[in-house]
Amino acid sequence: MAKKSMVNREVKRAKLVQQHAAKRAALKAVIADQTKPMEERFKATHKLAQMPRNSSATRIHNRCQLTGRPHAFYRKLKLSRIMLRDLASFGQIPGMVKSSW
Repeated sequence: MAKKSMVNREVKRAKLVQQHAAKRAALKAVIADQTKPMEERFKATHKLAQMPRNSSATRIHNRCQLTGRPHAFYRKLKLSRIMLRDLASFGQIPGMVKSSW
């Protein structure tokens, strides 16, 4: 089980990303537009740099929804490999059977 503080930190980051997504997208559009004057693009770059770092979507780390484990994460199921194996063993995931030979 992951530390609660780490899980809460990820939740906080996700909220910040959602909160600042529109503003970041607008600033990035100004920066990428080659027809805009250089000064305006530079100001947009500066404003983007002044925003909180945790408002960037790349700062979010995927975690297992049951345990909070950050490694061996399956995106499609949003579970770690350990929880996937446990749930499959108990027949909790439809259509999945744990193999043994």
